[in-house]
Amino acid sequence: MESSAGYTIVLATKAQIELEDSWLWYEERERGLGDKFVDETLKILTTLTAFPEVHSIKNKQYREAIVPKFPFVVVYRIVKVKKLIEVVSVFHTSRNPKRK
Repeated sequence: MESSAGYTIVLATKAQIELEDSWLWYEERERGLGDKFVDETLKILTTLTAFPEVHSIKNKQYREAIVPKFPFVVVYRIVKVKKLIEVVSVFHTSRNPKRK
């Protein structure tokens, strides 16, 4: 995913698995809810391509963007020289924060 600002989103394997697992979990509870979760997450990713530094650094080099309506944060870092946003986790906020 690339923006006019030139930043590209790259999802780590861990983040992809978390996104897929969470989609499945929500879909099993209510059809279409998983799609709503993914839509909200994609909105965040789109915003990050345009405004990658909108969130402050939380832990070393990582930033966190809250997913609206769902108890998740997108954990990412910016690699300015490559114009990349690396998403390392789509993290459920009830989990142990050390696992981010």
